[in-house]
Amino acid sequence: MTTRIKTASLLGLNAFEIEVEIHLSKGLPSFQIVGLPDTSIQEAKERVRAAIQNSGFKFPRERITINLAPAQVRKEGSGFDLSIAIGILLASKQIKNFENFNDTLFIGELSLDGRIRKLSNCFSTIVSCHEKGFANDYIIPSENSPQLCQIEKLKHNHFISLKDLVNYLNLNQPQYIQSKVSIPNNDSSDLDFSDVIGQQNAKRACEISAAGGHHILMEGPPGCGKSMIAKRLPSILTRMSTPEYLETTKIYSICGYLQEHEQYINHRPFRSPHHTASDISLIGGGAKAVPGEVSLAHNGVLFLDEILEFKKHVLESLRQPLSDGNINISRANMRVSYPANFTLIAALNPCPCGYYGDSKHTCCCSNLQIEKYRNRLSGPLRDRIDLHLNVPRVDLSSTDQVTTDSSSDILERVLKAKDIQNKRYDGSSITSNHQLEGKFLKHHCKMNSIAKTLLHKKYKEQSWSNRAYFKIVKLARTIADLSGVELIDEPQVYEAVYFQNTQWS
Repeated sequence: MTTRIKTASLLGLNAFEIEVEIHLSKGLPSFQIVGLPDTSIQEAKERVRAAIQNSGFKFPRERITINLAPAQVRKEGSGFDLSIAIGILLASKQIKNFENFNDTLFIGELSLDGRIRKLSNCFSTIVSCHEKGFANDYIIPSENSPQLCQIEKLKHNHFISLKDLVNYLNLNQPQYIQSKVSIPNNDSSDLDFSDVIGQQNAKRACEISAAGGHHILMEGPPGCGKSMIAKRLPSILTRMSTPEYLETTKIYSICGYLQEHEQYINHRPFRSPHHTASDISLIGGGAKAVPGEVSLAHNGVLFLDEILEFKKHVLESLRQPLSDGNINISRANMRVSYPANFTLIAALNPCPCGYYGDSKHTCCCSNLQIEKYRNRLSGPLRDRIDLHLNVPRVDLSSTDQVTTDSSSDILERVLKAKDIQNKRYDGSSITSNHQLEGKFLKHHCKMNSIAKTLLHKKYKEQSWSNRAYFKIVKLARTIADLSGVELIDEPQVYEAVYFQNTQWS
């Protein structure tokens, strides 16, 4: 007898449907799994056998063949255990009623005593299946259920053990959870911009970045506050929307980075990889093409401290995510795409010793050393960073260095600017000014004749690339939104040009 059970597997963030075919035939007892299973699926034979027997059911002493279709796609993970066990019990007629569950998708790992274990990637798999309409309802481990209660119109049920699930299936009366729970906000942080003394230009750059999604490059001597400023950027970012935190949670789920007490990633991520990070750890990849730091920072902040200490080929791998907001990973046997829409903050010293141009210390580097050091950041990569600013040393003994706006003050202005953008881009895929391009850039970034004349003049004087020109336009659009004006005027262009011209050459 041959039975079929639905399950699913992940390739990147996208799930694909797997049909588990179970065939029992006469012959010497054996248990074979075919269809390109990996080692963890091959080991499912012993887990399923022990789970069935320890749950009080009879394991059939026949020739058992399991096929995971489509056979040409490689399958990975332990989430197939539950569908294989249910298929065997159904084929051996220990599950007698199954008519109402033919369109149900089963996913879960079995322990030897028959318990259904939590899966780290269950959330990503079920959400992707639900978006693609693979099944009407889902059977999942009980420990994964709280995560899925927030997904709108998703019908599912959960069980602790295989025995409880079989008893439920034999009743042939489906009952599902279809409720939404409230997600608590844990965006609160002890880090506040009121802690930063002076550095008004840096604070203003962070405000523009938060309002328009622009990238920042900060240059300054050691100890001037670059890291301190970068760590406070999330405190002025808007709360994540439901699609944003679900997508971010999917990424952390497949990486297994969710903490035991966490159900969702409902705060903006802040990732700060060490400068010894490899290109694979930064952009993703490896044998299983897992997400890297650029994807873990999706909808949040990626902070690269001492960016010139990163290997050059690692930095060059950032070009695609900075331009497109996603990263495509190609391997011999797979091609996956991960979202990577983050705000980059890069910090660097002006020279190897760190004191070039510093008023308090003497630089000991030669011109050749400084030039070689700065060339580690290529022109095309610098061209993709919107805001360039110098962060000077602050004299704490000066009496005029006082704190100004707090994070809540800045966030209030950012929220007003984001509200303007949400209304402007309603109905489109654009969420921030940084994403403007093509006809949208021309339509939404209109400026008066004085501002346009100034911009063209600076374009010729500074010999900007075309990308730099349009970057200035988008910066001016964000500054205008913070000012509450629709038509870009001369002051907004001046400020945008200022943040472009403060970069080192």
